[in-house]
Amino acid sequence: MATVNVYNQLGQKVSEVALNDAIFGITPNQQVIYDVVNAQLAAMRQGTAKTKTRAEVSGGGKKPWRQKGTGRARQGSIRSPQWRHGGIAFGPIPRSYSVKVNQKVKQLALKSALSFHALANKITVVDSISLEQPKTKLFIEVLKNLNVEGKTLVLVGSLEENLMLSAANLPTTLLKEVSQASVYEILKYNNVVLTADAVKYYEEVLG
Repeated sequence: MATVNVYNQLGQKVSEVALNDAIFGITPNQQVIYDVVNAQLAAMRQGTAKTKTRAEVSGGGKKPWRQKGTGRARQGSIRSPQWRHGGIAFGPIPRSYSVKVNQKVKQLALKSALSFHALANKITVVDSISLEQPKTKLFIEVLKNLNVEGKTLVLVGSLEENLMLSAANLPTTLLKEVSQASVYEILKYNNVVLTADAVKYYEEVLG
């Protein structure tokens, strides 16, 4: 098991923790990661796009002009797709874009994402993060104390209001409850900061 330092929010080392190799030390499975990320991105799509067919647009069913003798192309209805204000042929209809992924595949993808960052030494463990006031400046100071720069995902055991409000305005930082973090979000950010509770959660759920 790999041993990493545990810091407090002032950036001081307070202890060490052994990361479970079965969670943070496996060889990332790229195909599984692709499948799960693809499913998670598909699940974000609303699927509410809708166009009207010729049965739904306004207009009568009367034949615009007689079949023969006018010199014009034969027409049966002004609601046909080739007419202005006519129905749309083969347009989008509300649908679900969800893709089924097995639970074991999801877990393997999560382990692969965590291992990807662990192998790159991009995981920082902090004992806990708490702020007395909801100020973005205070949250930025915590990240600086931990020597974390760039796009950062911060995973905590449970969200506190002051912490949530302090991190809300940072465009390159995402604060989430560990149980709600997706594989896509873990891979999207260059650095991952885990609280001790978050590490414990992953060991209980994936161990």
